[in-house]
Amino acid sequence: MKTLIKNAKIVNEGKIFEGDVYIEHGIIVEVASSISMKSNDVNVIDAEGKHLLPGLIDDQVHFREPGLTHKETIATGARAAVAGGITSFIEMPNTNPQTTTIERLEEKMSIAERDSLANFSFMLGGTNDNLEEIKKINPTQVAGLKLFLGSSTGNMLVDDEKVLEKIFKNSPVIISAHCEDENTIKKNTQAHVDEYGEDIPIEKHPIIRSEEACYLSSSNAVKLAKETGARLHVFHLSTAKELNLFTSKKPLKDKKITAEVCIHHLWFNDQDYAAKGTHIKWNPAVKTKKDQKALLKALNDNVLDVLATDHAPHTLEEKNNSYLKAPSGGPLVQHALPALLQFHHQGLLSLEKIVEKACHNPAILFNISQRGFIKEGYKADLVLVDLNSPWTVNKENILYKCGWSPFEGVSFNSRITHTFVNGNLLYNNFKFTNLAKSCRGERLEFER
Repeated sequence: MKTLIKNAKIVNEGKIFEGDVYIEHGIIVEVASSISMKSNDVNVIDAEGKHLLPGLIDDQVHFREPGLTHKETIATGARAAVAGGITSFIEMPNTNPQTTTIERLEEKMSIAERDSLANFSFMLGGTNDNLEEIKKINPTQVAGLKLFLGSSTGNMLVDDEKVLEKIFKNSPVIISAHCEDENTIKKNTQAHVDEYGEDIPIEKHPIIRSEEACYLSSSNAVKLAKETGARLHVFHLSTAKELNLFTSKKPLKDKKITAEVCIHHLWFNDQDYAAKGTHIKWNPAVKTKKDQKALLKALNDNVLDVLATDHAPHTLEEKNNSYLKAPSGGPLVQHALPALLQFHHQGLLSLEKIVEKACHNPAILFNISQRGFIKEGYKADLVLVDLNSPWTVNKENILYKCGWSPFEGVSFNSRITHTFVNGNLLYNNFKFTNLAKSCRGERLEFER
């Protein structure tokens, strides 16, 4: 229960400095340039040459439990996340049954308490007819409310404008929205079916789920948030055009309307469909190189506030279908941080910016208690990374239950060597420790 991390390059709150971190009973007790041994029962880890980051907080994952556990479970998803340096996650409601009541939400909490290595929370899903359940949300115990303003896996589309206005006015927690205009998508899909029949090329995906579909829905959501005063967070932006909707220069804690970008929209562009096919079919779609560059710039310029994965696994059998039958989504939690560190090696993202957007800002945005920072008094959710330990993603080292990754064959320069969750070393030098057999993550709490 006592750990001293020595000689680490600590990345926290816009700075990198060499120092030590002392952990006791799951809490960061001291952060200093040098800390001496407190007693003989302290586990000392020499982090010479490694960088110490706060554990990542992924505000958007789909772990598929209950009902879709042939793709993923909370246990397998959390395990892959911890190996990827993600120590806390917020999971989405489009399971089977859908998480649209407080009772269903608590059922998922119980599964996570039993099975999850990582810390956890879950979003309640909004529908056209569950406003009374939304009003029951306890803001200190539930991450937020998820609205699908465009249909995706699970078909939880909310399309009644009067209901939407009531939800925006009455939600006791932050509203996180998937924004794509359904009518535009239907029209584009039909036009392509008329032209190609069942054999629509995958390259048409960003044309069907188009820039206009994204912008129309995002702009309507932003407009409604401004009219009602709702706290709105727009998930997974994919276009340069949408960035014009998010111009606030306020500190994140003072913003009422925020937005995020996901790893795949920064890593891939529409030129990759030829090689990757439906394996990079996501909603919203991966779009152009111009969009990709604009999103990265917006992240660096603080127009975009958060980095996330939208981890959404399907089996290879499902993904290898034709365009209309292949589901959208892919597994990402294990490889998100290595991909971000690759951007650092390429000079595209600083380590400080990665930590800001993937650790600090999710904690600030969702008011998560005592996590996301390397601070005295905070939970010891920590990740050690070696920036010079190359490895290649292959079937043998993939931990997802679905057994594949869109990063297969990619060589990363950086590797996660240690992951601590609540002070427990669960992942050490590319293997799970014995503690991983007995330790479980904690339910996230929110200071609201």
